[in-house]
Amino acid sequence: MGKAVQMIGPGGVDRLALVDAPEQMPGQGLVRIRHEAIGANFIDIYHRTGLYPLPYPAVLGIEGAGVVEAVGDDVTEWRVGDRAAYAGAPVGAYATTRLLPVARLVRLPDDVAARTAAATIFKGLTAHMLLTETYCVSAGDILLVHAAAGGLGGLLVRWAKHIGATVIGTAGSPAKAAVARAHGADHVIVGRDADIVAEVGKLTQGRGVDFAIDGIGGDMLRQTLACVRRFGTVASTGQAAGPIPPLDLEELGPVRSLSLARPSIMGYTADMDRYHRAAQALMAVMRAGIVADIGGEYPLAQADRAQADLETGRTTGSLILLP
Repeated sequence: MGKAVQMIGPGGVDRLALVDAPEQMPGQGLVRIRHEAIGANFIDIYHRTGLYPLPYPAVLGIEGAGVVEAVGDDVTEWRVGDRAAYAGAPVGAYATTRLLPVARLVRLPDDVAARTAAATIFKGLTAHMLLTETYCVSAGDILLVHAAAGGLGGLLVRWAKHIGATVIGTAGSPAKAAVARAHGADHVIVGRDADIVAEVGKLTQGRGVDFAIDGIGGDMLRQTLACVRRFGTVASTGQAAGPIPPLDLEELGPVRSLSLARPSIMGYTADMDRYHRAAQALMAVMRAGIVADIGGEYPLAQADRAQADLETGRTTGSLILLP
């Protein structure tokens, strides 16, 4: 008998409960994976609070890594004992074992630890989407990355520096600024009340950045738009600080001629050809050492504490759950 963290309805972390979960036999096109580590992400909080509704009861989680322990009768490309990781739909990673479509699995190289993979794959695919599809970052580009001490922010900084870009990060405290600098950020704007527009203007001699990535939301998006050069691009990837106020198209152009993207990582990973191409690119950079820092490890039974810590901004890096 396995275990799973089940959400009994939308709301706070008190809506999460550890329950017994019988191990299921995989049918056609399915495998059963035994998790060694599970990623905890902000999208899990969006699911829990009902911003992105799920049918209830539901098991949260969209990424994990472990070992294949059973395969459907028609599955030939995977064997019991193979190491695998995955990200994306269907939701249901907060469990000791789970069934997955065989197409969702990504083969895990022997030199990439399961903990590292679980902390990195979803955020790594997000970084790939942002740095190669939303805006094709090149050497010499200047980027603005909010929350540069976080799991996604830190990975974006490292990958962008690997490409040869200059990165301006933001961080809420001096301690988090030190983490962002350790990730490789060239400049860090510190403090939740910092005048980001003025600071970016000074750092870019009034030009603005080429590409800005905002996962904070709330009123930050409007400030972020003011940090970007004419014909630059802004990606809005989340709303950790709350809903984004309505924007008038006049705020984008024609004077500023900005491009505003709202890319969906769940949509990105739903395209299976793109998913596997991005996963292979990610595995290559992971093997080169570009991985997410693990900022906290929690027993599966303490998924509620992991989400609370993530939601209140008490963490840096990526959080993982251990079955």
